[in-house]
Amino acid sequence: MTLRAALVTTATDLLERCREKGILLATAESCTGGLIAATLTEVAGSSDVVDRGFVTYSNAAKTELLGVPADLIEEVGAVSEQVARAMAKGALARSRADVTVSVTGVAGPGGGSEEKPVGLVHFAAARTGHPTLHREKRFGDVGRGEVRLASVEEAFSLIEEILARP
Repeated sequence: MTLRAALVTTATDLLERCREKGILLATAESCTGGLIAATLTEVAGSSDVVDRGFVTYSNAAKTELLGVPADLIEEVGAVSEQVARAMAKGALARSRADVTVSVTGVAGPGGGSEEKPVGLVHFAAARTGHPTLHREKRFGDVGRGEVRLASVEEAFSLIEEILARP
């Protein structure tokens, strides 16, 4: 089974858990460019769980669509824990979703730095009435496609973690 097929299987299971709990999902994506939402909506019937997806590739989009403060992006950079958390919270505030996941990172092949190398990705998940979760992953310079697919897998894992909270 390919990683893509495995991700669709994971998405199917994740959607069913959300359905059972009556939870709507939204995504706020930068380096994945909508791949998380696309994988979720590859599953037939996902429209009863997936509310919307925000593709906020530019800093301006993060500010305009999700309400991420421009001065925060200027201060810490778009690829940061703080911005990932703000993206997830912004998606929660600007959707009907109960749970959101965000991702911002450096997929490569260029664009990395010593402080923020290619393969660095920050994730956050927000849920109404719960603390926002964060994860940082350093996938390495394994190729743009691989970083993006690994990010989808990690985003699904983070959603599962926040769903497991009482």
